[in-house]
Amino acid sequence: MDTTVKTGTEENVWGGGSDKKPLGASYGKMMMWFFIVSDALTFSGFIASYSFARFKFADSWPIADEVFTHIPLFHGNYPMIYVAFMTFVLIMSSVTMVLAVDAGHKMKKNSVIWYMFFTVIGGAIFVGSQAWEWATFIQGDYGAIETKGGRILQFVKADTGERAALKDFATPLDEERIDHTNSKGVWFFGETTLPSFSVNEVVTGFKANPNILVRTEDIVQEGERKGHKTLLNRSESLERLAGSKYVVEGANLIHNEYGNRLFADFFFFITGFHGFHVLTGVLINIIIFFNVILGTYERRGHYEMVEKVGLYWHFVDLVWVFVFTFFYLV
Repeated sequence: MDTTVKTGTEENVWGGGSDKKPLGASYGKMMMWFFIVSDALTFSGFIASYSFARFKFADSWPIADEVFTHIPLFHGNYPMIYVAFMTFVLIMSSVTMVLAVDAGHKMKKNSVIWYMFFTVIGGAIFVGSQAWEWATFIQGDYGAIETKGGRILQFVKADTGERAALKDFATPLDEERIDHTNSKGVWFFGETTLPSFSVNEVVTGFKANPNILVRTEDIVQEGERKGHKTLLNRSESLERLAGSKYVVEGANLIHNEYGNRLFADFFFFITGFHGFHVLTGVLINIIIFFNVILGTYERRGHYEMVEKVGLYWHFVDLVWVFVFTFFYLV
């Protein structure tokens, strides 16, 4: 039998209103950390899946320097420059968020307003840039041929080694072309519009232009062209073109002019999932921004909400560093 005598009020250290908080953090911060850890595990699974696919198809995986070469309003080949710009903007927005949190600790309302404003602008630029990158990736520039075996054949100018667009050599023919739509029976193609050229027009133009060669998905493992895609001679090119099935322009979840279809699938899924996080962060930051202007946190006597949304924003930036490294650089 318990005969212990209790005096005073018994304290529940886990109860609401107690000043003894787990890990010295408020309930809101703890819940944000729980969310960040769970979301980090989700992203880790996605990146691990991408890594396994990349390893399995390493000999035919698209080369990022040959895919992400565009800059808005400029024509030319600028590998990875715009992606690097996007990364820089997002990292700088994380810096302004740190400054906003620090200003909040010092109860400097005007400084918090300005730093939150710059953070929102940086996030908006990143989301807009990613939308433009998606549109460019989907549209494509050059076009390619997909064979009956699902392999992608790209075209190269023999004299310069530069990529050749289908429009540079394809020969328009007077032939009937039928839309591949569900209503017309070709259910597995799934496209609502025709490509710019038919397979016959591409093959005919190739035969008439001796300066065009075919480049396959396969990466050369040794020799002078090690690390580059395999370039075929004219006879080998014609032999591969005999198995042509589709003209592919740009990329979607079914066809991908840049190479292996999984590359496009992972690109849309991983960058899209991260982009959704950034967009959500921008919207939340806008709400917090206006609350700061209205003096909501000044009246509360603290800017903890800015700190909590700052934790989320830093997490989003950190995830992009990993996505950028694994998807674009490695």
